[in-house]
Amino acid sequence: MDIQSSGAAPARDELPSPAYVVAVRTLCEFTARQGDLDLRYTPAPTAQEGQAGHVLVAGRRGDGYEAEIALSGDYGVLRVRGRADGYDRAANRLEEIKTHRGRLDALPGHRRALHWAQVRMYGHLLCRERGLTELELALVYLDVASRRETVLTERLSAAELEAFFNEQCERFLAWALAERSHRQDRDSALASLAFPYASLRTGQRELAVAAFRTARDGLCLMAQAPTGIGKTLGTLFPTLKACAAQRLDKIFFLAAKSSGRALALDAIDRLAAGAAGRLPLRTLELVARDKACEHPGRACHPDDCPLARGFYDRLAAARADAVAAAGRWDRPRVREIALSHGLCPYFLAQELARWSDVVVGDYNYYYDGNGLLYALTVTQGWRVAVLVDEAHNLVERARGMYSACVDQSAFQAALAAAPPALRRPLNAVRRQWSAWNRLQTAPYQCHPAVPAAWLASLQQATASITDRLAETPVGMAPALQRFYFDALHFIRLAEQFGSHSLFDVTLAPGRRPVSTLCLRNVVPAPFLAPRHAAAHATLLFSGTLAPSGFYRDTLGLPASTGWMEVRAPFRPTQLSVRIAGHISTRFRDRERSVPAIAGLIVRQYAARPGNYLVFASSFDYVQRLAEGVREHGGQWPIWVQTPDMDEAGRAGFLARFVEGGQGLGFAVLGGAFAEGVDLPGSRLIGVFIATLGMPQVNPVNERMRDVMQARFGRGYDYTYLYPGLRKVVQAAGRVIRTEHDEGVLVLIDDRYGRPEVRQLFPAWWRVGPGADEPLQRR
Repeated sequence: MDIQSSGAAPARDELPSPAYVVAVRTLCEFTARQGDLDLRYTPAPTAQEGQAGHVLVAGRRGDGYEAEIALSGDYGVLRVRGRADGYDRAANRLEEIKTHRGRLDALPGHRRALHWAQVRMYGHLLCRERGLTELELALVYLDVASRRETVLTERLSAAELEAFFNEQCERFLAWALAERSHRQDRDSALASLAFPYASLRTGQRELAVAAFRTARDGLCLMAQAPTGIGKTLGTLFPTLKACAAQRLDKIFFLAAKSSGRALALDAIDRLAAGAAGRLPLRTLELVARDKACEHPGRACHPDDCPLARGFYDRLAAARADAVAAAGRWDRPRVREIALSHGLCPYFLAQELARWSDVVVGDYNYYYDGNGLLYALTVTQGWRVAVLVDEAHNLVERARGMYSACVDQSAFQAALAAAPPALRRPLNAVRRQWSAWNRLQTAPYQCHPAVPAAWLASLQQATASITDRLAETPVGMAPALQRFYFDALHFIRLAEQFGSHSLFDVTLAPGRRPVSTLCLRNVVPAPFLAPRHAAAHATLLFSGTLAPSGFYRDTLGLPASTGWMEVRAPFRPTQLSVRIAGHISTRFRDRERSVPAIAGLIVRQYAARPGNYLVFASSFDYVQRLAEGVREHGGQWPIWVQTPDMDEAGRAGFLARFVEGGQGLGFAVLGGAFAEGVDLPGSRLIGVFIATLGMPQVNPVNERMRDVMQARFGRGYDYTYLYPGLRKVVQAAGRVIRTEHDEGVLVLIDDRYGRPEVRQLFPAWWRVGPGADEPLQRR
């Protein structure tokens, strides 16, 4: 929590002193913010600029100036501590230094209120420590561009500062005591929490024991566990049980898809139901802004969105209502509370993250460069356990988080929309870009570094846009805005460019060729490692996490990370694994492979009618195979995934897999139906996979292969083989979902017979004879 408990709590009157330790900033963020939510873009200094600004201001002061003064003081059972920026003894002035860009009056009012509250709190602590009777307080705002200071001052007596300090502490302490009581009730209930079913499944118990030990001992663990054993409940339950003993503040359950988040919320509901409603656990669901927004198309400031007006004035009441109705703070519930108080649901959820026990959300909330949960973990000093669902997806997702592209066509649109004052710096970018294009000798090229002259022109252009926004924060043309933010992201990653990424240029032909410049992350390990280190414990689990070295290397996991393979609860006789080794599905062979694959599917379906899924490597191949089955005499129901299939279309596709049904669904391997889909019993009795699943051989993947080879000595395996077989095993996992299911898996490609491929199959698979003879029900 924001409050660090010193131990188990007796009744309020018996609490030791101090029972709570809280930072000045944390306390003031709770008690002092007021006014509107205003997210109009105002250029902010970087962390490095902020640190440099503090050093600059301190250097301008006299010899008697004290910088970075550690202060603390008690209010009853509350200990408040922090570090004041500077004290000028000669002037008897305490300073709080804040850096900014451009017009100071563009600073939102709620931030100004927070700054005054902080310096007043520090003022009281300084007066009490040094016996001062009065003090001048100063907010020193430093413009990092001009290096000009704007100083706002007030002089207060020690008595006035004490009254302010006491008022803030009393407002916070009332909440803190309630939070302490909640924490005690939560930990007590979790200590006695029982598993909601009579017993754990085979394999689920093994996973649960490992999860408990991971949380208990502060470890990092990768667990490969087969689909269908109940991984979500098998990881959440033991981690919750470890909360009290390990003083865990939060559990973050991170998933790649909404289906994974739904499973986590349902698992906690089952645990609460098993506790007969006596589980005081606050479970928050975080969703994307576009899904939570009540007024799409409007900006997040009081002049455009009514839910931003007076946001901080009404936040305390909404927060109190949420806590009073503790339980599942999912999207509908948060929306209900938010709208009842006239607040934005998305930003109310962001605030509730501070007061939740379990947060369920997407990977990006912790692993992205701007991840909310990671930032709060660091600033608040939380002790957290991170559960990463279907963790094999994190490699590709993290690559996207730490990659950036700038497109010359988008730049040209931005240039056309730019005001005259910005034309000069943008034209400099245009000239450098054109010169770089002339040096391009092929449509696609990798380069060892971003061109220095071009990058310098881009940095100057973004600085000019930033300065203009700081002076006239009235927004900008959408095309210019899009390019501006893309460019800022690109520049940030360019500053961290290294052997973990590629810099490549793709040139589109034409009378005036245009190019796209990409910083393409290949190995996200350097970016993810600090996030693993910030967590007390991390458990990554999936049905496909082998080989362990691949994930340890690419995800930046600690060298001490453990790995386990949970034994499957399934018998090898439940799944007939057959290889059609006489067919090649390589790109050059696809056309002539269609009749052979269609014949194989038709024979199997005729021998054992039911519901089957057929996976192929592309939408075109999928369509050809479906047509091939029809031409081969298959008159059964057929439904095919299409590139433009929306959420309703995907739901309709899955709805056709009914108990006792018959038909063939055709889908792309690695797509929406290849993982996270549960079709137990006769809803699905077989899967055909007509591909090895490996990424396409193209210039980009070949350069990625070079990076992998240079770093790990396993270029082909890390780029092609392991990612491909992971998709195959995930798709195959749709067949057997329970201990009572039976089905067939047909792997279609001659390469499935190779030892290096078969060693990546799950241990419980038993490969039978070839796929020439159809399998009937035993």
